[in-house]
This record gives sequence, C-alpha cells and structure tokens, in this order.
Amino acid sequence: MPELPEVEAVKIGLNQLVTGKTIKEVTVFWPRIIERPEVDFFKTQLINESIEGFDRRGKFLIFKLTHYDLVSHLRMEGKYEYHQADDELLKHTHVIFKFTDGSELRYLDVRKFGRMTLMPKHHALDYPGIKKLGPEPIRSDFHLDVFEKQLQASHRAIKPLLLDQSLVTGLGNIYVDEALFQAKIHPEQPADTLNKQEVLALYESIIDVLARAVEAGGTTVRTYKNALGEAGKFQVALNVYGLTGKACPRCGTPISKIKVAQRGTHFCPSCQKKLVE
Repeated sequence: MPELPEVEAVKIGLNQLVTGKTIKEVTVFWPRIIERPEVDFFKTQLINESIEGFDRRGKFLIFKLTHYDLVSHLRMEGKYEYHQADDELLKHTHVIFKFTDGSELRYLDVRKFGRMTLMPKHHALDYPGIKKLGPEPIRSDFHLDVFEKQLQASHRAIKPLLLDQSLVTGLGNIYVDEALFQAKIHPEQPADTLNKQEVLALYESIIDVLARAVEAGGTTVRTYKNALGEAGKFQVALNVYGLTGKACPRCGTPISKIKVAQRGTHFCPSCQKKLVE
C-alpha cells in the first residue's frame, strides 16, 4: 500500500506534470472507484475544471480544482500515470482525465480498491476519512506531550495503535516496523507500558524515518512508482521490513517475522525485546 512518503512523491510528481491543465472529458471504466457523487454527475462536473495544484493529508491525495476538491485514496495498489491520448491503454486503467492539450492523467488499480470523492472547494479536510486523522508526522503538528498522553491511555499493542492513524497519520506497515526498530521497541509492547525515554525515542524515530523516506521518494515494494514513473529509493535504507532471516544491522541477530493484528511484522528479537507487562 502506498504510505505517506509514496503519496507525497505522487503529489510532487503530479504538481510538476498536470498543474494548470484543463479537463476536457473524464472516462470512468470502473464506477465503484467513484465514491461520490454519482458517476455521471462526477464526469460532467469536471468538464472545464482546471487543476490548480495538489495537496496531501495523511495518505489522501487532494486535487485542487477550479470549483472543487477531489479526494483520492490509492488504497493498496492505486497509481496515476501521465500519458498522451494515443498511448496504449494499459490493463487495469479505470479512470482517465483527458486534458484540452491532448495529454491524459490515468488512474490504474490492479485491485480496484482505490476511491475518489468530489468535495466542495476548500472542503477536502471535511471528508470523513480525513477528519479522523491524527497530526502529520512533523514537529509543528505532532507534539510529544500529546503523543505521550495518548500512549499512556491505551493498553493496545504499539504496532496496531500506530497503524490506526489517530495518533499520527501516514504510518503504514513498512514505516511502523522501521520506526519501532529504530526506537528498539517490540511491536507487541502495550503502549501504556512505554517509559518516557521509549516514548521520546519512538517519537523521534517516527519523524526521522518518514522524513528520510519522503526525501528518498518512498519505498518501492513490488509495483510502486510515482507519477513520473520513478521508483522510490528508501528500500535500500530498510533495516527490518522484508528482511526476514537477514542479520540485524545493529547486533547481527536474524530478523524475525510474526503476525501482529493480522499484519506481517518484522523486528529484531534481540534489540526489540518485549518487556514484562
């Protein structure tokens, strides 16, 4: 699934490629991609809309249009590709934004899980999925004292708690594993058992891991590429994710993989010991 760094890379790419273009027509091959409004209304309302730019909130991509905000969630494998009108139509293309200059922005999604919703202009943040998000993982939004209180209030295992997006947004399976490794915290450790030093280490690790991943353009696992067709580069910096059986870069112990809340989870059993509750 594209996580915050990957969606940020898509946002940057689309800002370069299609900002300023005007939509001539929209083709929808898989109507369920359009969450609301009704598909025909969605298509007609976008005619003659110009793209003013793109924003991101958590893992949501936001098209800033003349009269609307279009909220897009890529879910598992959604991606945008920039094409000319005569380019071959690739398999799994479900939505095409056709521009007046003959270029096209195409949405492809192998699993068809992605969704698009048209919102009134400047109201993307009112979208239900966005309203429940926690702060962005940057110091100006994400505050240590608030984070510490939230952890103290929950006895849930730390990994699924971080994945639910309410404490801090943008963390998916890859970056939770990496942040917990960097902070030396076991993924099943109950949140309310973390001491102040561990909370601080986790807070710093979340900010650091996501910032480095954004700078690297995200992580390419299987199919991810940004809107410019470029693969992310953060996979070369991964310490545990996807590295089952490889030596821990800190202590040399083989990396383990377990299921935590139904998610494949990678950690070092030596560096990340689960403490007695």
